[in-house]
Amino acid sequence: MATTSESSSEKEETIFQGKVFNDPIHGHLELHPLLVKIIDTSEFQRLRFIKQLGGAYFVYPGASHNRFEHSIGVAHLAGELLRALRTRQPELGITDEDILCVQIAGLCHDLGHGPFSHLFDGNFIAKQRPEKKWKHEKASIEMFDHLVKENDLEAEMKKWGLDPTKDLEFIREMIYGPLDTEDTQDNGRPYEGRSEDKSFLYEIVSNKRNGIDVDKFDYFARDFHHLGMKNNFDYRRFFHFARVCEVDGEKQICVRDKEAGNIYDMFHTRYYLHRRACQHKVHTNIEAMITDAFVKADEHIKIKVSGGGVFTLSTAIDDMKAYTKLTDRVFEKILFSSSTKLREAQQILKRIISRDLYKFLGEMQTNTPTSLPKDVRNAWKEELKKPLTDGLNPEDFVDLVITLDYGMEDKDPVDHTNFYSKNNPDKAVKLPREKVSQLLPTNFSETIIRFYYKKTDETSVSAAKKHFEQWKKNQEVKM
Repeated sequence: MATTSESSSEKEETIFQGKVFNDPIHGHLELHPLLVKIIDTSEFQRLRFIKQLGGAYFVYPGASHNRFEHSIGVAHLAGELLRALRTRQPELGITDEDILCVQIAGLCHDLGHGPFSHLFDGNFIAKQRPEKKWKHEKASIEMFDHLVKENDLEAEMKKWGLDPTKDLEFIREMIYGPLDTEDTQDNGRPYEGRSEDKSFLYEIVSNKRNGIDVDKFDYFARDFHHLGMKNNFDYRRFFHFARVCEVDGEKQICVRDKEAGNIYDMFHTRYYLHRRACQHKVHTNIEAMITDAFVKADEHIKIKVSGGGVFTLSTAIDDMKAYTKLTDRVFEKILFSSSTKLREAQQILKRIISRDLYKFLGEMQTNTPTSLPKDVRNAWKEELKKPLTDGLNPEDFVDLVITLDYGMEDKDPVDHTNFYSKNNPDKAVKLPREKVSQLLPTNFSETIIRFYYKKTDETSVSAAKKHFEQWKKNQEVKM
C-alpha cells in the first residue's frame, strides 16, 4: 500500500502498523494502518452488532454473521481486484492512493445500516417516516463524515498521502453514487472525485452500471457459508479475467467473452440467495413481526446523546451520535423490558422466540405487467374496507410485496456488461444472447405478494384463510 516515493523505513512502518485478520471466508488478510484506524472507531465497531441477514438468523441459526466482518471482506476484495488490474495493466496509472480510497469505501459502504440491516430502512423507516425517502446508503456517507470528524481522521489521511478534500469526495461517491445531480446535468460527468481516465474505479465497490462488484462477491461467499448452502460463483476467476477497456470514451471494467455464461450464473446466484434465504417466506414473516414490534415501541425507545438531545427509534437517523447507539440490541431491550409501555411490542417479539408466527395465508405471483402488484394490493385494501364476517379485523391481515430479480429490476444486467476477446483484449464489445447460450432466461424479475394473518387461534385462522381464498379466486378471474 506504500506509495512509490516512500522510504524503506516508511514501508516498514506501514507493515508494522497494519493488522492481519483471520477471516473464515478469505483466510488471513492484511489491512492498511489507516483502515485499522477506521475499524477501531466506535462508529465502525457498531457494525459488530448488526446482523448481515437481519431476521434470517431466526430461520437459519448459522446466519449470525454481522456487517462488521462483511465490510472488512469488501475492503480486502477491493484491494485484491485493483492490485490485479494494476499488475496486468500498469498503463492505467492505478496509484496506492487510489487503492486506499477504494478500500476505505469498501470498508465504510455499510456504515448506515440500522438494526437488522435492510429491515430498518426497507420496512421500518419506510413505514414510520415515508416522507423521508431514506436509504442506508445516504446514512453511510453521513456516518462516514461523522466518523472522520469525531476521530480526526483527516490528519491520519494526510499522513498516508491522501488529499482530504478530493479523496473524501471520491470515497463518498463510491459509497452513494453521484452526489450532485444538478452538476451532473450541467457537465455530463456524474463524478468529481476522479477524472474520466479513472472512471472504472467507481465500479469496484458499488457498480451502478451492472451490479458486478466486490460487495456481492463477499456477501455471496459469506452468506452461503453461514447459511450452510453452496456458492457456485468463484470471484477469483472474475479477478483473473477482469480488464479495463475504453467504452464510448469511458474506462470500464470488462470481462473475457468466454466468461459470459459465468456472469449469468453469478446473477442467478443472487436470485437463488434471495429466494432461499433473504426472501424466504418465514424470514419475511419474522421481519414483518419485528417491524410491527419496532413500530409499537418507536416513541418509547429513548436514545440520549451528549448536549441533551433525545431521539426515538425512528428519529435516531437524524443524528449520527444517536444512530451510533442504535443496533440489533434494541430487540433485547424491548424483549427484556419491564416497562408497560413496551408490552405490546414485547409480546410480538416473544412470539418470534416461541415460533408463534403470523399465519401464512397464501401468495400471488407474477412477472408481468409491472403494475399488477400495485393493483392487487389496492384491490386487497379495498376488500378489507368491506364489513368482514366471522369477527375478522382488517388490521390483523398483512400483505408483503417480494421482488426477486437479477439486481436491475426487469432488465438483463449482462446487457449492461462489456466483454473483450483473447485476440483483441483492448476492444470492448456486447455479446448477443445467442452467442452465450440458447438456454438463457427471458424474464429477469418476478413479484410475489404474500398474505399473512396475525392471530393464531384455529377459528380465526380458518375464517381468514376462507376469506382470502375466495378473494384470490375472484382476482384470478379478473386477471
